[in-house]
Amino acid sequence: MTLLLNVEDHRRRARRVLPRLVFDYVDGGAEDERCMRRNRDALEALPLVPECLRDTRTVDIGIELFGRRWHAPFAIAPIGLAGLVRPRADALLASAAQAAGVPFILSTASNTRLEDVRDAAPDALLWMQLYVMGERAIAERIVRRARAARFEALVLTVDVPVSGLRERDLRHGFRVPMRLTPGTLLDMARHPAWLLRLARGGMPQFANLLPDDDGAPVSAQTQAALLSRAMDRSLTWDSLGWLRKLWDGPLLVKGLLGAQDAKRAVRYGADAIVVSNHGGRQLDAAPASIAALPAMVEAVDGRIPVLVDGGMRRGSDVVKALALGARAALVGRAPIYGLASGGEQGALSVLQLLAQETERTMTLLGATHTRELGPRHVDQPEIRSPTEQEHAAAQLKENTHGKPSIYPVHATA
Repeated sequence: MTLLLNVEDHRRRARRVLPRLVFDYVDGGAEDERCMRRNRDALEALPLVPECLRDTRTVDIGIELFGRRWHAPFAIAPIGLAGLVRPRADALLASAAQAAGVPFILSTASNTRLEDVRDAAPDALLWMQLYVMGERAIAERIVRRARAARFEALVLTVDVPVSGLRERDLRHGFRVPMRLTPGTLLDMARHPAWLLRLARGGMPQFANLLPDDDGAPVSAQTQAALLSRAMDRSLTWDSLGWLRKLWDGPLLVKGLLGAQDAKRAVRYGADAIVVSNHGGRQLDAAPASIAALPAMVEAVDGRIPVLVDGGMRRGSDVVKALALGARAALVGRAPIYGLASGGEQGALSVLQLLAQETERTMTLLGATHTRELGPRHVDQPEIRSPTEQEHAAAQLKENTHGKPSIYPVHATA
C-alpha cells in the first residue's frame, strides 16, 4: 500500500477513488483558476528564517481563542456538499476535529443536520458558517438552531454576492437539477465503492434547510439558490446588527481581502475576521490570501483576531500565516482529501500530519510557542508569487531593452 506521508499523497488517492465530477468540485476553482494557483505560489515563495541554538525541548503548537484551547493552530474550514465525497461527511469531519482537538466549522450547505453533527461529536469545538440567502428567515432559523446545539461561534461568509464561475463544474453538468453527461455516468460506474456508498447513503441534500418538523424535501429552487450561492445581495455592514440580536457568541466575518474592510469589521463590532479568497473559488482575479494578510493585520491593529485560509497544504504554511500575524489558519481541501482517501481516519490523519509538520517547522525555527512567531521568521521583502516575480523580470527587461535601469519595476502582491 502506498504511504500517505503528506496532504498531496491524500489528494492523489482522492483523485483515484472519486469520480471526476466529485473530485473537480472539491479540487477546482473559478474561471482560469489563477487565484487558486496564486494561493499556493505565494505561500511557496515565502522562505522561513530559523533562529538557532534555542532550547526547543518542549514545543507547544496550541493556541487559545475565545476562551477555548486548540491543540493546533488551525481549524477545518466550512465545506459545502461534502456528502458527495462520503455519506455523513460533516459528522465524520467533526469527529476527526474532536479527536485532533481543533474546531470544525459546519457549512450552511452541509449534508448533515447541525444537530446530528453535534450528536456525532458531543465534545467537539463546533462553529457554524452562515450564508444569508434571499429569505432571511432561513438564516435566522439556522442561527437559533446552532445556538441551541451548542455551536460556539458564527462565521458569516460575505464574499459570495454571486457565485464564482466554476467552469469545471459546469462542464460536468454540476447543478440543480443535476444534468449528467454519458461520460460522467460512465466515470461514476468506474468507481463502484463510491457509488455503493452513495446508494446506501442516498443523494446528498442540503440538510440544514429541511424544515424542523416533517423533514420534507427542499425545493429545487432553494437548492439551486444555495448551490449557485445566490445570496442576499442587500446584505451590508449594518446587517451585523441584525445578526447580533440573534447571536450572542463570537461573530466572525469571512471573505475579506482589503484593509478598509478589515477596519469596517472592527468598527461594526465583528469579533474576528477571516482573510480569505474562498480558496480561489470566487473572484479569480483576487490576491492570494497570504499576500493580503499583513495589511489586514496592520489594519485591525490588535483589536480583534485575524484568521486566514487559502492554499494551506503543509504545517509550514500554517507557520508562515502565524508569523505574518494570523492567530490561526483554516484548512478546507486538505481534510476533504483525507476523507476521500480514508474516511474519518483519513481526515484525522491529515490533521495529525499538519500538526506534526507545524511542530517540526517551529522546532527548526527555534520557536517553542506560537506566540514567539513573528515577521522576523519570514523572508518577505515583497510577498509575491513566482509568476508575479517572472512578470516583473520580464517587464524590467522590456522597459530597459535588457539594460539596467535606475527606475526599479515592482510587481504588486
